[in-house]
Amino acid sequence: MTKNSTFRDLAPGVTGMALVGSSVTVSHSLVDAPLFTVQAARYAGAALLLLALARATGVPVRRPRGREWLWLAGIAVTGLVLFNVAVVRGVAHAEPAVIAVAVASVPILLGLLGPFLEGRRPSRQVLLAAPVVVAGAVLVEGTGRTDAAGVAWAALALGCEAGFTLLAVPVLRRHGPWGVSVHAVWMGAVMFAGLAVVFEHPADLGAVTGTQWAVSGYLALMVTAVAFVLWYRTVAAVGPGRAGLLTGIAPVAAAGAGVCAGGGVPDPAVWLGLGVVIAGLTVGLRPARTMPSRAGAPLRQAARQGPA
Repeated sequence: MTKNSTFRDLAPGVTGMALVGSSVTVSHSLVDAPLFTVQAARYAGAALLLLALARATGVPVRRPRGREWLWLAGIAVTGLVLFNVAVVRGVAHAEPAVIAVAVASVPILLGLLGPFLEGRRPSRQVLLAAPVVVAGAVLVEGTGRTDAAGVAWAALALGCEAGFTLLAVPVLRRHGPWGVSVHAVWMGAVMFAGLAVVFEHPADLGAVTGTQWAVSGYLALMVTAVAFVLWYRTVAAVGPGRAGLLTGIAPVAAAGAGVCAGGGVPDPAVWLGLGVVIAGLTVGLRPARTMPSRAGAPLRQAARQGPA
């Protein structure tokens, strides 16, 4: 694998994680908005955008069949619905840094479990780099106080973040990044709409401000429609283990966005964490000297589905 191909495979995931991390700043404006209603609108809008873009670029979106419905629904349940609920409920029992640190630990889970879904052993290179990336993310995010319920919500958020990637591996071969994104997003929109009907009231829509709708639109376009496709392209190209290391970019991007929003110069620990994350990525993402195994070939073919 050449340096050019490595960069081409990793660049979408880097961009996707940067978008996810930078969205933390704008997402604060949604704290007082009705959670399920706004999320239903966000994912419904993202699904329509994805379908329109797929049609405009000639990318086929195949109908799921058999067990694919379960894998795709699992992505929606874990990565979209339960993850958002865990974060919102978790911050009521723990400081945001606790949830962020738990989510930042996902490279270890992806490095351990991801390769098994591809029918191969975990990469020693990735397993060595994952704790380094996690340590750097912890330095960037900091730590905070919590109680037992906060720990439980943080653990759920971690599991859901891992599920968003791991559950996509079996369906990426046939559906590619676009198909997986489209189906997971429309399913998530339906699930959030159902929750909104049960737990919220139609009158809650009137409480959503213009700014909150604008933020929801930004999240639908950049952090869902665009970032999902970019992320799954990298997962398909390099595997969930190596791709998981890139999640360390999200907290770094969040810190950078905070500075741009007037949050002031980061503490020395944040700068140290940035250096540690970069070191971990450098170790874990070095091009392998050996030829790639056949097990990853179908995923790499799926990554090439659609425009670059």
